[in-house]
Amino acid sequence: MSQNILFEEIAADIKNNDIVLYMKGTKEMPQCGFSSAISGLLTHLDVPFKAVNTLDKPEMRQGIKDYTDWPTIPQLYIKGEFIGGYDIVKVMHEKGELQDFLKEKGLLAAA
Repeated sequence: MSQNILFEEIAADIKNNDIVLYMKGTKEMPQCGFSSAISGLLTHLDVPFKAVNTLDKPEMRQGIKDYTDWPTIPQLYIKGEFIGGYDIVKVMHEKGELQDFLKEKGLLAAA
């Protein structure tokens, strides 16, 4: 798969889904602790998200890193915006910033 086609696939996923998590494994069976943590956090917040298993496609595993120029997986996108990886998402959640961002975007009901 050419990089252009791969980038088009990534761009379409990000555009067509409110929340996309590029992760190792699936929602039901994450294959790394960091992917499990973000997937579990989104599930706990009760926000629907598309999970893309980068272990299914080696070209996707490298392609998403090239797309964002971000060296690690998982990678979280909300409403087309790259949020970051595990460390950033964890800190945002602990400070309440993730929940606030999701509320601003209309994806999480106000408490």
